Amino acid sequence: MKRYTTFEEIDRDLKYLRLKSQIDLEEVKLGLNQSKETINETFSPINLIAGTLGSIIKKAFVLKVVDKLIGIKPVKKKEYDDD
Repeated sequence: MKRYTTFEEIDRDLKYLRLKSQIDLEEVKLGLNQSKETINETFSPINLIAGTLGSIIKKAFVLKVVDKLIGIKPVKKKEYDDD
């Protein structure tokens, strides 16, 4: 524990702690604002649509490449008549 010999030392440390507290509060506010911006950008309609379309196009491309390499064709469903 720190021992103080004058009131000036106490006042200096109290001022330092108040300023540190204010800085910490501003850092929390800044972090919240950055988080809000990130969430807004991530879940914007344009980004959601672009992500969905990109995923669909990527899967279609991969299926096309696999089909060319392996030569597997999708099985078509046949209709059977009950006699």
